[in-house]
Amino acid sequence: MPRIYVHTFTVPEDAIDELGHVNNLAYLRWMQEVALEHSAANGWPFERYQRIGAAWVVRSHSIEYLRPSYAGDAISVLTWVADFRKRGSPRRYLFQRAADREVLAQAETMWVFVDLRTGRPVTIPDELRAAFDIVPHDDPELMSLRYGGPAGPPAPPRA
Repeated sequence: MPRIYVHTFTVPEDAIDELGHVNNLAYLRWMQEVALEHSAANGWPFERYQRIGAAWVVRSHSIEYLRPSYAGDAISVLTWVADFRKRGSPRRYLFQRAADREVLAQAETMWVFVDLRTGRPVTIPDELRAAFDIVPHDDPELMSLRYGGPAGPPAPPRA
């Protein structure tokens, strides 16, 4: 069960906007897709949610775009659960150019757990919480994936 899920793919032509780089909506789609993949990899495919009558819905997205990406670029999307609350969970994402780990975007989605029949928020079951580890922002595994080593980001130059 991966704590931090990584999906690498090549940016398709249909993800490109009229300015020649990846469209904002493509990032949103990839965020949802990788979250679903991570959930399934941890034993929670959508069918399991259907069986218990509850599932995740998005309350909000936040995306910070740092560098453009283009058709043909290999991108790695990392995602992890940042916390659990009573009825919700923030999930974080990091988009990197696969070749050099340059960060293209970072994002967060606030997911809310809802009853599929009523659409109302419900308490996240313990068995679901147990399937995912909370990954803090300074987690050594995350630092290694993000920066290529356990030491984290390079120190700023001294004056």
